[in-house]
Amino acid sequence: MLYYLYEYLTSHGISIPGLNLLRYISFRAGLAVLLSLFIALVFGKKIINFLRRKQMGELVRDLGLEGQKQKEGTPTMGGIIIIASTLIPVLLFTKITNVYIILLVVSVIWMGAIGFLDDYLKKIKKNKDGLSGKFKIIGQVGLGLIVGITMCFHSDVTIKRKYADPQTFNRNNVEKNFEPEKKELISTVPFMKNNEFDYSKILFWKDDTDAENWSWLVFIPIVIFIVTAVSNGANITDGIDGLAAGTSVVILMTLALFAYLSGNIIFANYLNIMFLPNMGEATIFALALVGAVIGFFWYNTYPAQVFMGDTGSLMLGGVIAVLAIILRKELLIPVLCGIFLIENISVILQVAVFKYRKKKYGLEYAQNNRLFKMSPLHHHYQKSGYHESKIVNRMIIIGVILAIICLITLKIR
Repeated sequence: MLYYLYEYLTSHGISIPGLNLLRYISFRAGLAVLLSLFIALVFGKKIINFLRRKQMGELVRDLGLEGQKQKEGTPTMGGIIIIASTLIPVLLFTKITNVYIILLVVSVIWMGAIGFLDDYLKKIKKNKDGLSGKFKIIGQVGLGLIVGITMCFHSDVTIKRKYADPQTFNRNNVEKNFEPEKKELISTVPFMKNNEFDYSKILFWKDDTDAENWSWLVFIPIVIFIVTAVSNGANITDGIDGLAAGTSVVILMTLALFAYLSGNIIFANYLNIMFLPNMGEATIFALALVGAVIGFFWYNTYPAQVFMGDTGSLMLGGVIAVLAIILRKELLIPVLCGIFLIENISVILQVAVFKYRKKKYGLEYAQNNRLFKMSPLHHHYQKSGYHESKIVNRMIIIGVILAIICLITLKIR
């Protein structure tokens, strides 16, 4: 909104000292992260007290974990803090008509609403079941469809590549180094020399024109899978104080940097990466979300004063997935979101091995010979005697390492 105010005043010849700074994405992104952090820190406590008064406390199932029962009654649905602290700066400092901002705002509200409904039903029913799994999946598929269709058919979703011929290089006018805008369903492949993957190539039996016209049939299901997998991964990771929030901050800061570099033609030219027109605004959104999650993390570190609940975890996972997709970095998700992936896989492996051993050796053997002491993986380490804080800190460190690996893919091809 403030950017449009700047445009309106400028077009009418009205000059206000300092207002010109609103032209710059870096300035607006800085204001967004500070404001979101301020809102989360100052109003977060008020929201926590409100949730406590409304008796929106966590219902804890006894899993035999140390200190678990002491958490019963801790306010949940704290994802409301993250959502409110993100949306206010985004509405103030971004070009809210930007297609990527619209997609990201829809993602926050969509996944936040699904998570909120799940948390609310858990509280009303007084059990841990909440919203039926199939309805969560339907919601995730719905968001995937919205994102996939927009990426395929919206006219503002384009890319610009550098000319392959070095003789076309122009030092004085960077824009002349890039081809005209194109609408293509491509992604970045890490650590590969020709690091672009064209989804139309999956339809190898069709000619190039037909394959390009029908590539959406491949792309949209992949988007749905990514949104579902990452949102569920974040949800599973949110099992101990600060884990989902801490690892998400690292992921979001990495995506914010990718958004800034990909949306800036000078950096895209220097790094020899594809330029994504209109993407710069997503930097502001990503950093607003970073500030909101850090502010929430203040109250969520051990011992937690509030839990984000599915309101926060499903939303964070969904938004991270959407950010990676619009940045054409979805193939980096297994690395960047490695903690989410490991947590997801640990649950799948635990169930698969248990069923196999139960079928082959019987129930008693399967119960006494589980692959992990408990899944997800963070509970295995709790059962092994590690304190929550140590588990969280070490997983955040691993997340930082994975983020660095993702960043060096900009130059290592």
